[in-house]
Amino acid sequence: MKFQDLLAYQKSFELAMEIFEVSKKFPKEEKYSLTDQIRRSSRSVSTNIDESYAKRRYPKHFISKLSDSNGENLETQAWLEFSRECKYIEQEKFELLFEKTV
Repeated sequence: MKFQDLLAYQKSFELAMEIFEVSKKFPKEEKYSLTDQIRRSSRSVSTNIDESYAKRRYPKHFISKLSDSNGENLETQAWLEFSRECKYIEQEKFELLFEKTV
């Protein structure tokens, strides 16, 4: 089995790609702040999952990486809320994306 076969990895990767597409429409002045941050945190969920898979033989390291992934997921939720409140994404799109983080 590869880490790419993990459902959590697949779902987080899909969400990161959706956020990437949505964030292309964010204003240019957000390029180095909100756009960068939401892309980084959403991608980090997947990368921490694959790192945890690599460390699965070491329970403390495995749990630590999964904890990091969860933290990045929560950060992504916060950036989605900022995106909605700044009117960069519609409520409906926010709900669709946010639901994928829970």
